[in-house]
Amino acid sequence: MKLYNTLTREREEFRTHEPGVCRMYTCGPTVYHFAHIGNLRSYIMEDVLEKYLRYGGLDVKRVMNITDVGHLSSDADTGEDKMLKGAKREHKTVMEIAKFYTDAFFEDCKKLNIRRPDTVQPATGCIDEFITMVQGLIDKGYAYVAEGNVYFDTSKLDEYYVFNKHDVEDLEVGVREGVEEDTAKKNKSDFVLWFTKSKFEDQELKWDSPWGIGYPGWHIECSAISLKCLGEYLDLHCGGIDNAFPHHTNEIAQSEAYIGHKWCPHWVHVLHLNTTSGKMSKSKGEFLTVSLLEEKGYDPLVYRFFCLQSHYRKSLVFSYEGLDNAALAFRKLIEKIASVKDEGELDAAGFEKLKAGFVEAMDNDLNTSLGITALYDVLKADVNGKTKLALIADFDSVLSLSLIEKAEEMRNAEPAAPALDESKIAWIEGLIAERAAAKAEKNYARADEIRAELTAAGVTLKDSKEGTTYTVE
Repeated sequence: MKLYNTLTREREEFRTHEPGVCRMYTCGPTVYHFAHIGNLRSYIMEDVLEKYLRYGGLDVKRVMNITDVGHLSSDADTGEDKMLKGAKREHKTVMEIAKFYTDAFFEDCKKLNIRRPDTVQPATGCIDEFITMVQGLIDKGYAYVAEGNVYFDTSKLDEYYVFNKHDVEDLEVGVREGVEEDTAKKNKSDFVLWFTKSKFEDQELKWDSPWGIGYPGWHIECSAISLKCLGEYLDLHCGGIDNAFPHHTNEIAQSEAYIGHKWCPHWVHVLHLNTTSGKMSKSKGEFLTVSLLEEKGYDPLVYRFFCLQSHYRKSLVFSYEGLDNAALAFRKLIEKIASVKDEGELDAAGFEKLKAGFVEAMDNDLNTSLGITALYDVLKADVNGKTKLALIADFDSVLSLSLIEKAEEMRNAEPAAPALDESKIAWIEGLIAERAAAKAEKNYARADEIRAELTAAGVTLKDSKEGTTYTVE
């Protein structure tokens, strides 16, 4: 399999440190609010990657952190802790917020057929490991204490900006949103490993440490959790592209300084889901969540299908028109699968030939769009129904669109009511328009007469603030 490596900026043959075993780390959510569908695009694509690695025979050991402390509201070790901000917003404790939104996140994952990682580790469960790692970095000369906080000293590294060729001016105050001056730092690119009460008096979660009562910085969490759960050699690290700098940059710096050798050779980053007005966020425009899509009548797996139709290294623009198109295509795909009869004997040669097309697509930097094309190729192929259904189930072990189950549901569903002819539709909608006019003129007696006339004809009206809709028996 060839997979693009953000670290080397090249498509590379993916190999693991230990043959047959893949140690995979994916950055989890900061559980201060619901995950929006932009966040979930990354988790969908990471899920496909994990399942495809398993499909190819690797024993994948996947770890995900849950950030329930230490993630500040800017990208420069400044501002309020996001968890504290969420607790204040909802008048709850930080741990109540963490539990509620962790559960909500995994409920969204379940709706999207995202497999729960083998190990899910909240940051608050690893405080001892964070302290040990911070102390180790101090002992090795890579960290220093200043004004009550512990900082990583980036000047000790031969190379710090490993993903992007940033200049130090990128960290100048006012250059990027969220960059504020911290006069305690020796270098502008230094970052906090441990905060103390001297800087954040109102922090709810605090622990004793050699440097005073405080709490860990965000970046140290992923490094320590990965080392604890997966050891000193990581094969694959994933996350959204916005994590590449500074979060993943800092993870590499502190992890390799601590263990004394290269840590993770392969990095995969999923690009943003944007709206037509720019990057999706929790603070701009409509807060797009899985629950909101459901409220609007969309199956969550339609959103998964929408994501899989695009390559993970391309920005994807979300619109309801695009989602509607995906919903229509998904339904037609299910209809085609539902029409396949489970008959004949498995054609082994035909199976392997068609499977090769799917593998070729997915081996090409996880090209899910071509992987879906391979599904359509199966439906058009000159093989029997049993072979087609076996191939669809095989591909769907990676794509996870519940294709066989949904086709079965469609086959077992009650037949749809016959379509209304145009003249009856015109009659119904004409009376609805007349009723609306009568209500506007406060002629409620006529409006009631029209409703009764339609009811007698088997037409049920439903009024809402968006207008009047109807169903026909």
